[in-house]
Amino acid sequence: MPATSSIDSAQPGSHGQDKDPSHAAMEQAAHWYALLISGEADAADRARWQAWLAANSQHRHAWAYVEAVSQRVLAPLQNAPDPTLLASKVHDVHTRERSRRRVLAGLGTVAGLGLIGWTGWTHTPIAGVLAAWTADYRTGTGDIREIRLADGSRIWLNAGSAVNADMSANLRKLTLIAGEVLVSTAHGDTRPFIVETPQGQLRALGTRFTVRCEPEQTFLAVYDGAVEIRTAANDTTTIIAAGKQTRFSLDHIADATEADPAREAWSRGDLIAWDLSLAAVVHELNRYYTGHIALDPAVARRRVFGTFPLRDVDGALAMLADVASLQVRKPLPWWISISSRDATPAPAQSR
Repeated sequence: MPATSSIDSAQPGSHGQDKDPSHAAMEQAAHWYALLISGEADAADRARWQAWLAANSQHRHAWAYVEAVSQRVLAPLQNAPDPTLLASKVHDVHTRERSRRRVLAGLGTVAGLGLIGWTGWTHTPIAGVLAAWTADYRTGTGDIREIRLADGSRIWLNAGSAVNADMSANLRKLTLIAGEVLVSTAHGDTRPFIVETPQGQLRALGTRFTVRCEPEQTFLAVYDGAVEIRTAANDTTTIIAAGKQTRFSLDHIADATEADPAREAWSRGDLIAWDLSLAAVVHELNRYYTGHIALDPAVARRRVFGTFPLRDVDGALAMLADVASLQVRKPLPWWISISSRDATPAPAQSR
């Protein structure tokens, strides 16, 4: 199969590129990828794929993103000592009747698809995880971890998170590098307890609170006690009391609002949706899924109510399909597509 090194490596949502690809283009790209690695594509199929790529920049953009996700999932399996792991990952891409020999032969074409996925992955959550590999404590995609610190405090790391811990004679300090942490400070220890983020410093005042790194800002929700915020750029300070939440940047602290108790449910493995948009729910579920969950914008604003298991994304999506009248398809084992139940799929290839 011809290499595709000329294809743009941008991701949906990155800056300086053409308009983000439509949901239909993304789904077509996933179908093309499934066909091309299946071992069933012939010269005519590859010619139609090349014509589809050349048709417009949205197709090229969508292809680059699908390839990025697929390369991320497949690369560890390609290096595994047992090649059957790789075969099983793609066994259901097209038909169950395909032999194991043919599956593995088809996967040989993955190398011909290029490594565009890796060069364009910097705008996704995985980038923060990769940068945090040397942190004292870290979690991967879908991983939730509880840790007891040396002072007796407990912390919970959400998926794709990383922190460094420094317990000195005069200070207890966490540095949140990526993701989200829930902190429950130990009682009786008089040393200050500090959490640092790129936007500033938080000082715990005998408390339980959540801190989350977001683009250009930090989110804070306080459940017990209080937390003092000090911004990094201009030393603006304020105290956030129990039951309140806010966001702050390098030089500004937003007004506090009522804290949502459901925000800490992830530490128990649950996602509680109380009148959340479907887009917000899918955004959270993507943090716990190794591949990618694509959502049709036509249903993104549907409101969702319920409690969904974060450690069982397939189960959560099955529940969502019932409560929100959705259809959930898997053009690839690591690519999930969500659309309205009455929507008609539009695969890119016809044979």
